[in-house]
Amino acid sequence: MSTLRERVPALPTPTFSSRLRSPAVAARIGVWLGLAFAVCFVSGLISHAIQIPSVQGEIPFPTSPVWIYRVTQTLHVVAGTAAVPLLLAKLWAVYPRLFQAPPRGAREALLSVLERGSIALLVAGSLLELGLGLMNVAQWYAWGFDFRVTHYALGWLVIGALLVHIAVKLPVIRSVLGADVEASDEDRPEAVEPGVLTRRGVLRTTWISAGVAVVVASSAAGTAPVLNRIAALSPRSRRSGIPINRTAAQAGVVPAATSGDYACSVLLDGAERRFSAAQLRALPQATHTLPIACVEGWSADGTWTGVPLRALLDEVGAPLGRPVRVVSLQRSGPDLETVLPPDFADDPRTLLAMELDGEPLSLDHGYPVRLIAPNRPGALQTKWVGRVEVL
Repeated sequence: MSTLRERVPALPTPTFSSRLRSPAVAARIGVWLGLAFAVCFVSGLISHAIQIPSVQGEIPFPTSPVWIYRVTQTLHVVAGTAAVPLLLAKLWAVYPRLFQAPPRGAREALLSVLERGSIALLVAGSLLELGLGLMNVAQWYAWGFDFRVTHYALGWLVIGALLVHIAVKLPVIRSVLGADVEASDEDRPEAVEPGVLTRRGVLRTTWISAGVAVVVASSAAGTAPVLNRIAALSPRSRRSGIPINRTAAQAGVVPAATSGDYACSVLLDGAERRFSAAQLRALPQATHTLPIACVEGWSADGTWTGVPLRALLDEVGAPLGRPVRVVSLQRSGPDLETVLPPDFADDPRTLLAMELDGEPLSLDHGYPVRLIAPNRPGALQTKWVGRVEVL
């Protein structure tokens, strides 16, 4: 009687004989993928730090120019989106190495373990990081964890694995980048068959794919208004005016925000003073055109009118140079409150806005009063302001 092993034929080992799957192609794609990851990492660090009050106290983020945060977040989303086709092309080029037997020598085996371990972390972390980022841009929140914290931690994991991978593969990278893309010195012995395209053709196709991804991301970020109608990633960018992330009904503030008894409390050294909407309107008003930008990548300009926060602080005798906490009427949520560092609190462009583009604020835009400050993430531009605390 024949055994099961004799009856079932062994699966053939993949040979991957195409010359296109080569270190020369992988290294050139890897350079651009590494640059995209570097842009994402640096811009992500900036965004993360801006949203942590303790870090803001240590690092003096500027209030001018007002478009810095808008640019960093646009770069973050655009580079992250471009990284998707680059990563897929890179994985396609190096896929055959998964089927190579490990070397026998101790040193070679150690390098192989480091290389494959870093690749495993890099690939898994990159796919998860980019996937979560695209889901956030598309407003598909299919998770129960804190996106910002997880995205930040994964960023460090990916960059660490990338640096290890570069260190291990540096001799090969230098060799293939110093030679013509068609050179075969570092190719696998079995990679001898010509492909449908040339290696340059594969690279051009990859660059075009990344360029298309950049156009899509730019439209989603609001940096290309003409393309907003095809913004596949962010439906908010296709709406007119300032996009709305969270409505008044979702925040549960409709009764408090529309109440005739509404008043904004200002707290200073244990003393409290309350200002009704009419009293706020009676204070000196200012109008400034400021962008509002979101971590999802979109941004839009608005002309805001309201009480300069510094004027309100002067009304209660608050000294210059102190941070200020602004608290919403809502009872919970990640955008419940924000802490303004002293330079932001004292900036004359920081407003408790009551009008947008010459019209009273709509309820979903923060009626009766919302915070708008230069060079701040949208999540920190607190809507439905109920309390201002001088810290």
